[in-house]
Amino acid sequence: MPPTLAMLLDRYRPESEAETNDVQRVRALVEATSDPWRRDLPLHLTASALIAHPPTARVLLRWHQRQQAWLQVGGHGDPGESDPLAIATREAHEETGLADLAPWSSAEIRHVVIVSVPAGKGEPAHEHADIRFFMATQTPDAARAENAKALLRWLSLAAAREATSEPNLRETLARMERLLMH
Repeated sequence: MPPTLAMLLDRYRPESEAETNDVQRVRALVEATSDPWRRDLPLHLTASALIAHPPTARVLLRWHQRQQAWLQVGGHGDPGESDPLAIATREAHEETGLADLAPWSSAEIRHVVIVSVPAGKGEPAHEHADIRFFMATQTPDAARAENAKALLRWLSLAAAREATSEPNLRETLARMERLLMH
């Protein structure tokens, strides 16, 4: 049986005061509702993965049309889903077509961040409490965009930092860099 979100959060150690506050908000959300993944909540959970090809120290970023930014892959839980790693894995498979994705270098949470999402697709502006994992592939050339607007790019860590407009993803990239460079 996979660990619960509460168990994963208990093992996780935030790396800044801002992240500690975000983790506290996630804990409060999980305690306040039976389904913190529900999209109609003004703050709800999402799960994502920063995918690496460790032999080349490259990462895969996806163009997110709504955010107008290069970001990691991931998204919402489907009804009945509650395992954040399983959700991140499913989303990563759907968005990249990569069949060999596996947690890297462990299945632990790597970053927790609350991000603002602009209104769109009939939804008001809201927040995602994003639970981030690291995954790896040995077949980077097999990556395929799920549609023409969701472009994928393999980038060096430096190029990925430049490509994204999101400071929170730059922090996630810095955490992966510490692992890739050892």
